[in-house]
Order: sequence, then structure tokens, then C-alpha cells
Amino acid sequence: MLSMRKYLFSAGFALLVAATSVSMTVMTPPAFASEIKYVVNDIPVTSGDIAHRAAFLRLQHRKGDAANEMIEQTLRMAEAKRLGIKIGDAQVEAAYQRFATTNKMQISQLDGVMEKSGVTREHFKEFIRAQMAWNQALSARYRSGDGGGVTSEQDAVKRMLSNGGTKPTAMEYMLQQIIFVVPPAERNATLAKRKREADAMRARFNGCNTTREFAKGLIDVTVRDLGRVLAPQLPPDWADQVKATKVGGATPVRETERGVEFIGICSSREVSDDKVAQMVFQGEGSTDKAADELSKKYVDELKAKARIVKR
Repeated sequence: MLSMRKYLFSAGFALLVAATSVSMTVMTPPAFASEIKYVVNDIPVTSGDIAHRAAFLRLQHRKGDAANEMIEQTLRMAEAKRLGIKIGDAQVEAAYQRFATTNKMQISQLDGVMEKSGVTREHFKEFIRAQMAWNQALSARYRSGDGGGVTSEQDAVKRMLSNGGTKPTAMEYMLQQIIFVVPPAERNATLAKRKREADAMRARFNGCNTTREFAKGLIDVTVRDLGRVLAPQLPPDWADQVKATKVGGATPVRETERGVEFIGICSSREVSDDKVAQMVFQGEGSTDKAADELSKKYVDELKAKARIVKR
């Protein structure tokens, strides 16, 4: 399972950074008129959409079919909508900002690259939104055990025991997430202040029962009970910190796309069950190739059921 993390645990942005190489050598593209080229389940894909994606492929130095990519993106976004997945503008803006920072650029510089290359910042942001939504859709598909050769819990146990192994154990955590929200537009001005507030609350943290009481007098603080989380399910960004923190304590404060946050450890115990066996078996046997195959299978299924009309 852990080798699937680029689909399951990224916020969408890690995959985006891995897939994208920004080149500063760009040319201003010619202007073009936009017209509908495809209708995908009643959603239009225009020549403008395709031209922007073709420019994006050139910017990445990557071969590909721009029209097909836009058809598939449209199908993915429609599926995410069907599943009730919504990626807010604030999440997209934060990811766009992180992309600029990762590539050692100011937002104005990144905007300039996107405009001059013909990608446009709007198209790039919609690409980010689609990646984030698709990650969540894939995560739901993977957890359901449907597709991609995912081994069921019972099958995993049977195969382990038949090979002379024993059912594995894992730590099970009850976690609480405390988020000090920082809107993207206020990030530069208020992030340091919010971090001090989060550090102060973390210093007072002594278990999950009093967290909401502490948060009552604070502005824009969200407390989420994350429920039962097995060690192999921990997001990579948090896993080491959660494992190193004692029950009743809290992880160090971290900056995220939402603002600043930390995780409280409500309880932990060692468990042995079929779900653990499934995760261990999948972790030993799956590869990034399997993750890519799951994504491809999902998109192929959507295509097979779709109404795609070429104009």
C-alpha cells in the first residue's frame, strides 16, 4: 500500500511537482479562436482547452495527445463530482503558491511563465484541481478494494498463513487534528502569528478530551477527530512524528496548505486483524506500476461508459 502513496496520501501537489518541470525558455504563442471540439457527457471541451494543454505538454517537454488528456481530465472531474469530491479555490491557490516556492519563483514569475508559454495560470490551476480531486477519487476506489488487483483482507490472511507466516500486527492510533486556518491571501501577513498561537495551544495539550475547550476562544481553529488510523495508513508527512509522540502528547506544529496544524495522540494500541494483513501484503507486493494501472483502469471504465462526441 505504501508504494501507492502518490495517489493515496498526497494532496495532489506532490504528484504535480513530480510530473512537471517548468522551463523558463518560453515563447509567446499566437492568439487563437476557441470553439467546441468535443462534448464529453454534455460537457464541452474546446479548442482553447486543447491548445492550452498542448502548450503545457511542450512546457513539460513531454509527448502526449492534448485532446485525449482534456477528455480524460473532464471524465475525472465529472467522476469526482459524482463522488461528492470538491476542491476549493483556497486549496488550489495554496498548491499554486507551493509550486512557485518549490521552483524558487515568485507568483508573478510563475504567472508570467504560464501566460507566455500559452498554458495560462487558469489552465494550470484547473490541472491542479483535477489532480487533487482524482487523488481523492483513487483513494476511495483503493479503499473499497475494487480494481487494480487489490487483494481482499481475507485473501491476504489466507495467503500469508498458507505460506507459513503469521498474521502481522500494527499500531492503531486514535488521532485528533488541530488546524489553525490561514487563508492564502493572508498567508504572508499572518502565518508567523498563527504558528505562535498553535505552538501555545500545543504546549497546553494534555489529551484529546480538552482540545475543544482550549479552542473555544480562538479564531478560525478547526478540531477534527480522525478516528481509528492504523500505522500503515498514516500519511507520510505525519507518520514519523505521530510514531515518535507519546499518548496524550501532540506532534510538532507544521505549516500546510491549510495554515498551521498539529496532531494530538489520543490513544494507541497494538492490533492484529485482517485489515493489517491486507495492508502489509499489498505493501510487500504492489508497486508504483500497480498504482498507475489502477488509475488507467478507472479512466478506461469511465471512457467505456461515456458519451464522447467529436464536433
